[in-house]
Amino acid sequence: MSDRSAAPSFAAIVLAGDRSAADPLVAASGRGAKALLAIDGTPMLLRVLDALARSRSVGAVTLSGPAHEAVAADALLQRRLADGALAWVPAQATPSTSAAQALAGIDARTPVLLTTADHPLLAPAMVEHFCAAALASGADVAVGLAPYALVCANFPTMRKTVLRFSDDAYCGCNLFAFLTPAGRRMADLWRAVEAERKSPLKVMRMLGWTSVLRYRMGWLSLDGAAQALSRRTGIAIAAVTLPFGDAAVDVDSPADFTLVEQRLRALRGAA
Repeated sequence: MSDRSAAPSFAAIVLAGDRSAADPLVAASGRGAKALLAIDGTPMLLRVLDALARSRSVGAVTLSGPAHEAVAADALLQRRLADGALAWVPAQATPSTSAAQALAGIDARTPVLLTTADHPLLAPAMVEHFCAAALASGADVAVGLAPYALVCANFPTMRKTVLRFSDDAYCGCNLFAFLTPAGRRMADLWRAVEAERKSPLKVMRMLGWTSVLRYRMGWLSLDGAAQALSRRTGIAIAAVTLPFGDAAVDVDSPADFTLVEQRLRALRGAA
């Protein structure tokens, strides 16, 4: 049995800023913030905060965004802020700069879990699995991935960015761990690839042309990619594979919203 009396290992950051006021999900929320869009009756952000609160691995949580006006108008968020269970900082221009600002407010010796507010299927079991595996990796930074086959099992029609390695195909899970002071430098490197996040090949160029060629030929494994990126950056990076297809699903579009709401209703009905 797990020891729930143990002190939490991680602080957490939840990125909840909006990239554009023109995002149809911002308008659909009726709250001026995508993070506060209700899905199956509960705002996405509160689902994420609840998953973190129910995890024994996570202690303090910092919320980056949404806008102050949206936060001030939400009674539940105000209650959590008043209780000290949650801290808020304004979002910056991009996710990477928001992450860097939030990280700067947390002791560099404290491991940090970073996720996003548009991750309404996040569950405590996913958080526990990722945090434990990230710590066990001994790396500076860990990145969560789920096998594409598991994602397709529940979401066969959802469009996802897929990283195809020689051992398997994976999707990102919006779960990152900054485990050491050296790992904090990854937030700076993130800026270099942020604009290319939907283009796996452009991101892979960080690995060097030999690794890119191996990726194109289907010869590069996931571990090989992590090792190559570690060499290129001087930061020890580990890939953590999660056995949860739902961990790779966020809400980026109205179509995603519909599919995720259907999934939440199915999970609720099966409970």
